[in-house]
Amino acid sequence: MSRRASLAFGLLLALSLAGCGGAAPAPAPAPVVLSVVGTNDLHGHLEALPLFGGYLRALREARAEDGAVVLLDGGDMFQGTLESNLAEGAPVVAAYAALGYDAVTIGNHEFDFGPLGPSPIPESPEDDPRGALRARAREAAFPFLTANLLVDETGARVAWENAPPSVLLERAGVKIGVIGVTTEDTLTTTIAANVADLRMAPLAESVAREADALRARGAQVILVAAHAGGRCERFDDPNDLSSCDPEEEIFAVARALPAGAVDVIVGGHTHRGVAHVVNGTPIIESYAYGRAFGRVDLVVDPARGVVDRRVHPPRDLCATGQLGDDCAPSEYEGRAVSPDPAVAAVTEPAIEAAREARERPLGVTLTGAFAQARERENALGNLFTDLMRAAHPEAEVALTNGGGLRADLPAGPLTYGALYLSFPFDNRFAVVRLTGAQLTAIVAANLQDDGSFFSLSGVRASARCEDGALAVTLTREGGEVIAPDETITLVTTDYVATGGDGFPASEITVHDAQTVRDGVAEALTERGGALAPDAFFTRSSPRVSYRGERPLQCR
Repeated sequence: MSRRASLAFGLLLALSLAGCGGAAPAPAPAPVVLSVVGTNDLHGHLEALPLFGGYLRALREARAEDGAVVLLDGGDMFQGTLESNLAEGAPVVAAYAALGYDAVTIGNHEFDFGPLGPSPIPESPEDDPRGALRARAREAAFPFLTANLLVDETGARVAWENAPPSVLLERAGVKIGVIGVTTEDTLTTTIAANVADLRMAPLAESVAREADALRARGAQVILVAAHAGGRCERFDDPNDLSSCDPEEEIFAVARALPAGAVDVIVGGHTHRGVAHVVNGTPIIESYAYGRAFGRVDLVVDPARGVVDRRVHPPRDLCATGQLGDDCAPSEYEGRAVSPDPAVAAVTEPAIEAAREARERPLGVTLTGAFAQARERENALGNLFTDLMRAAHPEAEVALTNGGGLRADLPAGPLTYGALYLSFPFDNRFAVVRLTGAQLTAIVAANLQDDGSFFSLSGVRASARCEDGALAVTLTREGGEVIAPDETITLVTTDYVATGGDGFPASEITVHDAQTVRDGVAEALTERGGALAPDAFFTRSSPRVSYRGERPLQCR
């Protein structure tokens, strides 16, 4: 007998015994199995969705016998590919409707498109800095949940169409409350101009408040879609947290919630895997770019609520191979899996519209892969800053953040599509005038942080501990030391220049006419020839030298 069947039998037996000596009671309703499926950080990768739809079809067929599927997304849905970005995320919203999503939450990169149209930031007082995001919410067949996004001036929650703090659903006779929240890092991890008038409420406080309200409305199950994440390495035992980083944001949220307040959290933002129980709450997060999905099965007794649960490890769509190449799915729930033709029909027009731009050659060949590495110096970051300086030769120094570079540049002839995947943001160039002392302080602060690494071009940095403090010396490429009072012209992205990743805001000039990506593409084409990763970075000769690992601490 299955576990679910055993549980149902036990409940029926207990109720029948309680009724001995009187009229036979009505049979108790059988427990319902809710399969909560979570995705996160798709970042516009439409090519993953038809096959994901095949897995959903198999699971829904299985649940048709005993329950229902609830499908949630943990945010950062749109931004990241030509296929999605050309229409500011609209193809993702259409595909999610075809997949049958019940609700999503808003990620920090949902703000990146800014107003409707080509400009990523407001150009006049009439421009709505969230125009593209609000348009996507209005046209969606599912709610964009946001419980902790506030208007800074009033402290009130934002009042956008189809963007409530929570929603009450009913599936298989079970009332399900769903809450959406977004990382408190949002205001420093998107373009500052698009969120300047907003602030974030604490996640746990927002979730607890909404959960109480939903329970008062009759919710038997509470789910959270959170664009906040964690990271774990092993998934054999959901109760074993030894491979997880306890300091991650979503784990802190789970620990802060009252016992029993939430039944499942679908996380996101960190692009890592989680399938664990923290403080009694199952949390799932499934990497990024559509490669996998998470699942928690809840057994719900209509009278008593959740009586059992099973946390599944992240499920990769490809049993062998990779998406877009030689991906071979596995069976799921004892059923064959194949791409969902209805979802494919929705995504194909956007994929076809982007094909010509994606395949355009840039005239250079990479002799090896330029690997992305967010938290340390790497050849990709150094190549990118060199090209930024080539695009703006008036700048002596270029700087960019590792978090802005999202994918490796593969070996072989380089295409615009590969560059787009590596830098999917529509940022503009920003030129900043600052002193040697200010740049030194920026580099020192970045080395003492464990976040996104600042890659440099046109300058070398050497860091060491002196008298218990971190000392940084900057030199030009010719070896001349940069004095504290020297004036330096630096080129970076508008995201970094306006405060992203902790860069101190300065007086800046933003060049709106061209995206950073297109400027870099032109510089690559002009450069031509073959490029080798070792020409831009080796561990024996870094541009930023220091001992130990970030964050550096001097004691």
